[in-house]
Amino acid sequence: MPELPEYLDRGTSKPRIAYRRIRGKSPGVVFCTGFMSDMTGSKALAIEEFARARGQACLRFDYSGHGESDGRFEDGTIGSWFQDALAAFDALTQGPQIVVGSSMGGWIALLLARARPDRVAALVGIAPAPDFTEDLIWAKMPEAQRAELLAKGVLHQPSDYGEKPYAITKALIEDGRNHLLLRAPLAFDGKVRLLHGMRDPDVPWELSPKIATVLTSADVRVTLVKDGDHRLSRDQDLDLLRTTLAGLLA
Repeated sequence: MPELPEYLDRGTSKPRIAYRRIRGKSPGVVFCTGFMSDMTGSKALAIEEFARARGQACLRFDYSGHGESDGRFEDGTIGSWFQDALAAFDALTQGPQIVVGSSMGGWIALLLARARPDRVAALVGIAPAPDFTEDLIWAKMPEAQRAELLAKGVLHQPSDYGEKPYAITKALIEDGRNHLLLRAPLAFDGKVRLLHGMRDPDVPWELSPKIATVLTSADVRVTLVKDGDHRLSRDQDLDLLRTTLAGLLA
């Protein structure tokens, strides 16, 4: 029988956040999932398995409207999902943490590092996508689709990662502008490791070197996987992720 999640209850006004946690030694590892993804994916499970084998604490969770958490996906924004992550981080972890973020989760991880610099010890980005609502969606959206989005408040686009289309809302685009990170230096002094596939059709690999230049940390390394796609979830990609985490924990 699949393991049932636990829930972080934040009161009646906010959706409950589903999570799975293992207790262990510090630093712990926190995984932030991507857009319309959840904590049962191969990278999340590989990270938990890795942490369990080493005796490290580990947390994986679903944003509101994702996976097993409460709420509707269409009601979410970068700001609300960041608040979900921050609530889980504050309530469910102790001490220093290595935060791993995949795609949109890379944006959330960077926001966590900015909000909790005393507790985020290191970052790992897997095809990290900060500012994607503005630079990868809105900037590339045809005028007709922009007009439809502004008029209707939502635009449904097909997804390459499942049968359910992406719901791009006006609120998602507008709120994203309040959390842009690549327009100015981003203060973070910890170690950063960015992993990016050069065959990523969704988030250009050139974004990772750009993130590296914005971060103030002197210890930032970008690893490009020439034949890697957006997910980076093949066996060899998961091996790279485990090796990267092991290096940060050494």
